[in-house]
Amino acid sequence: MTTRRLVPLVLPWLLIIAIGVLSAWLRYGFIEPPALAHRCDDGNAPLWCGARQFIVIGFNTYGFGIAALIVTVLSLLLKKPWIAWLAAALGVLALTLYCYYAGAVALLVGCLRLLRLQANAAMTTPGHPHGHGDGKVQTQP
Repeated sequence: MTTRRLVPLVLPWLLIIAIGVLSAWLRYGFIEPPALAHRCDDGNAPLWCGARQFIVIGFNTYGFGIAALIVTVLSLLLKKPWIAWLAAALGVLALTLYCYYAGAVALLVGCLRLLRLQANAAMTTPGHPHGHGDGKVQTQP
C-alpha cells in the first residue's frame, strides 16, 4: 500500500485519538481542578471562564451525549465517512465528559461505520489488485 493511499485511511483514526487526548485534558486539566473553578467564582473572572461554563452546562444537560447520538443516526443514514468520523469523535468527547452511555454507543457505531465505509471505498477503487476496475470478469490462464 502506498503512502498516498495509507494517509487517508489512517488520518481519521489519528484524529480520533487526538480528540480523545484533547477531551481528557478538558476534563482533568480544565474542568475538574478546584483552583480553576474558584478563579471563575470571583467577580473579575478570566475570559476562559465562559468556555468552561459552556462545557460544564454541556455535560450537565447531557448535551454532548445527545449531539453524539444525533450524529450517529446521521452516520447510519448517510454514507459519508466524515459524518461517521464526527460520530466517533463526538462519542469520545461525550464518553470523556460524563455522558457515558451515549458516548459509548456513538463511539462504537461511529468507528464501525467509518471502518465499513473505508473498506467499501478500498474495494471499489479502480485498479484494485484483486479486482478489475472495468467490471469485466477475466478468466485465469
